[in-house]
Amino acid sequence: MTANAHASGPVARFAHLIGIQPQTTPTRIAQAFLGASVGIFLTGFVIHLGAAGGMGLPLLIAPIGASAVLLFAVPASPLAQPWAIVGGNTVSALAGIACLKLIGDPGYAACLAVASAIAAMSLARCLHPPGGAVALTTVIGGHAIAAAGWSFALVPVAADSVLLVVFGWLFNAAIRGNYPHRSAQYIAPGGAPAGFTIADVESVLAQYDELLDVSSEDLDTLFRQVEARAYRRLHGVIRCETIMRSAIASVRPADPIAQAVMILAKSGERALLVVDADGHVEGLVSAGILATAAATGTVAEVMNPSPCVVQPGTPIDDLLPILSGGIYREAVVVDSTGNLLGIIDQTDLLATIWRGHIAEYIAGSPA
Repeated sequence: MTANAHASGPVARFAHLIGIQPQTTPTRIAQAFLGASVGIFLTGFVIHLGAAGGMGLPLLIAPIGASAVLLFAVPASPLAQPWAIVGGNTVSALAGIACLKLIGDPGYAACLAVASAIAAMSLARCLHPPGGAVALTTVIGGHAIAAAGWSFALVPVAADSVLLVVFGWLFNAAIRGNYPHRSAQYIAPGGAPAGFTIADVESVLAQYDELLDVSSEDLDTLFRQVEARAYRRLHGVIRCETIMRSAIASVRPADPIAQAVMILAKSGERALLVVDADGHVEGLVSAGILATAAATGTVAEVMNPSPCVVQPGTPIDDLLPILSGGIYREAVVVDSTGNLLGIIDQTDLLATIWRGHIAEYIAGSPA
């Protein structure tokens, strides 16, 4: 959503009543215009080449135009994905045909056809708004559609849908390369999860008594990015090199465990860094592991070879989801060649955040 998307003045007061949509960009409008024109043209052209419309049967049905709106204007929507378009339209056509055969009178069958299409699409997890129009078309479309019977769901409905998806797939791949939609993951340094998981997002979504037109994966990514941006805005950018501790106890991979235990006890740390002769980080060994390890082994046998590693310029707000996620307690700071520079643990991060809050409180207090 752009800044211009927010309504202002008298419009803002009633925006929730009329449902003003976020403002899109001229580029996206042009892409949707071009994609829809090319997609519909090629779909109609190919379907007319490959099939004959006997008895006046339409080969390019009107609801495909509605499918094109979703496919080319909002290709990230769950309602615009391949299964939603092909499955939703085809299932809806079958529902409409069944209702027409069951009731006979199009006037009475129309309402049941649309309602049945919604239920069938929901059960098949392919909800697609144009499917309602497909179901209605099968009922009130006239003698040619009624005479076609079950075959109408295959040609033209399924055929139109498949062709539109294929051309939409090719078009979207040419301009943005993300259809069918794949959620862009926000990966913090170290790859650790944030304080919430996608299961938490899905659990909250389950409490809504309505379908939100956005995937839980997209919401997960959005929340993580908003979380990081908000913290950076409130606290400024503090980088790892500013708060890291450079006086760090370390051991070599070949050192005996008994020696590592003594070094750890003398240092008072909760973990030791494992470095080679050139100062490159090889791993990390925690006090808990050393306490249960056999005294006759070496550090290399019990160390964690994949600690959380960050660069000195990494903002500390990127460490929040890492060190609070329950996987890592420390972040190792290294230079571009992998040489050890320092370490940041949960206590260091908490102390920095706390000092920031105190400074904000003092700055905001009345003189």
